[in-house]
Amino acid sequence: MNTSSPDPILRPEEFRRACARYATGVSVATVSSPAGAPEGLTVNSFTSVSLDPPLVLVCIAKTATAYSSFRAAKSFVINVLREDQIDLSQHFASSQSDRFQNIAWHSGVQGAPVLEGVLAVLECAIHSSFEAGDHTVFVGQAERAESHEGVPLLYYASAYRKLG
Repeated sequence: MNTSSPDPILRPEEFRRACARYATGVSVATVSSPAGAPEGLTVNSFTSVSLDPPLVLVCIAKTATAYSSFRAAKSFVINVLREDQIDLSQHFASSQSDRFQNIAWHSGVQGAPVLEGVLAVLECAIHSSFEAGDHTVFVGQAERAESHEGVPLLYYASAYRKLG
């Protein structure tokens, strides 16, 4: 039994360190801007919510370059990355202005970008959204899904990891 009293205020670095102990998959969330340009960013804050209806959620930082496009969008795509796609993850995590330059993709059913060669794709209509601190949580209803054989890219303890 731990009898030490916790600090009354949780410091951000303690919170970040504890959350880093939860292994997550790595995905790229994509959206079409109001002008029709493809936008996307690497996320690990993605999860399934409901089977009936099929709902997922993704959390987007209000400071993200694609944030305003997510706020204006009617749909988004979750592209689940394979373990050999670290470069793609880093590319979409960069501050590069045109992240789709030299990237293979096509427009999904509702126009949001679908990346080629990923492990899984979920094309979602925005069901709802709500503010949560410095992020907005976007809940999407999956309208189309595809999955392929392979192994997922994982992130744990602030580093990319592999199964096994």
